[in-house]
Amino acid sequence: MPNPSKIRVWDLPTRLFHWLLVICVAGAFATIKAGGLWTEYHLLFGYAVLGLILFRIVWGFVGSSHARFARFVRGPRAIAAYLGGTMPRTPGHNPLGALSVVAMILLLGYQAVTGLFANDDIFTEGPLAGLVGKDWSDRLTGLHKLDELPILILVGLHLLAIIWYRVAKKQKLTRAMVTGDAPAEEFTAGADSARDTAGTRLLALVIAAVVAAVVYGIVSLRPAAMF
Repeated sequence: MPNPSKIRVWDLPTRLFHWLLVICVAGAFATIKAGGLWTEYHLLFGYAVLGLILFRIVWGFVGSSHARFARFVRGPRAIAAYLGGTMPRTPGHNPLGALSVVAMILLLGYQAVTGLFANDDIFTEGPLAGLVGKDWSDRLTGLHKLDELPILILVGLHLLAIIWYRVAKKQKLTRAMVTGDAPAEEFTAGADSARDTAGTRLLALVIAAVVAAVVYGIVSLRPAAMF
């Protein structure tokens, strides 16, 4: 039953996407730093990140209201109003937070795609490296490595923002991403809840299955000897 004291901010598919992305990005970073045979696990985490990013892009158009790009990606005027404190809080990403979401999708998507063509000059290479030749694979490997610092900076800013909202504004953003709900009193009157029904979750499952099939098709292009 709906709880009038709470607002459903994030549907279950969006929450699962968020936490799986956290696990996969952390796993990809840890395994590439470990090197050696751990590089194979780095590839697996990279494939997972690619699938998650593809899912989020699709979900940004067909998912529940608060997860849609049209809902939270705003122009400079909205960002200025938010920074000036004249915009009331509504469920979902604020205009400034939307920039970090878009940046994260772009940076991680770029990282995952370039990783498909990368190689380590020893025994590991992405599934599409053979399609572009060694020279181009080396160039894309360099670009893949250069993207690491921007990702770390963005992750750091994201964590600082969560702490700032918790301390300065008393908003528990992490809890909302775990439970899906936030106190209704934090929003303007009449704020809408995200649709999070069995139908919504079934749609997300279908999209996830299609995305998984696409990623598997890409990965299957990797030479058998590399497995």
